[in-house]
Amino acid sequence: MRALLALSRAIDALSEGVGRLVVWLVLLVALLSAGNAIMRYGFNYSSNAYLEAQWYMFSLIFLLGGAYALKHNAHVRIDLVFGRFSRRTQAWIDLVGTLLFLLPMALGVIYLAWPWAMNSLVGREMSPDVGGLPRWPIKLALPLGFALLALQGISELIKRLAFLTGHLELSEEKEEVVK
Repeated sequence: MRALLALSRAIDALSEGVGRLVVWLVLLVALLSAGNAIMRYGFNYSSNAYLEAQWYMFSLIFLLGGAYALKHNAHVRIDLVFGRFSRRTQAWIDLVGTLLFLLPMALGVIYLAWPWAMNSLVGREMSPDVGGLPRWPIKLALPLGFALLALQGISELIKRLAFLTGHLELSEEKEEVVK
């Protein structure tokens, strides 16, 4: 179990690092959005590249931020019902949900998106809009984002198993190894 918990900590560190980078994208996309609006309405100037960059960054926030949100338990769930259960029951629900829903969905998206992204990369796909950006980088972000989500799902699975077997105490703030 120690090796699995070490793997979980490494995955958590990766998700945390990517999440901290994504936080900066939020600021950058807000500034770019404001800049686009000022240029369009103040100076009657528009650029497809700037608009697409804004969309790409917005997409990256969600694609690359999913694992960070899962790590910090910031994802959508029905807390009204879930919060009434014991920590042990919650761990079982998380474990079953991860195995039956999260991991199959993430792996399915990776499986379907990888050839699509590779075709775009090999063909050096570009935006059809004048002055647009390359499309292949954002298409590669789709399987990458879901791979990060799947990895964080594995980390959460390890932590729930460790909790259920008495190797880890789960709290709202942090996880602590007890054995």
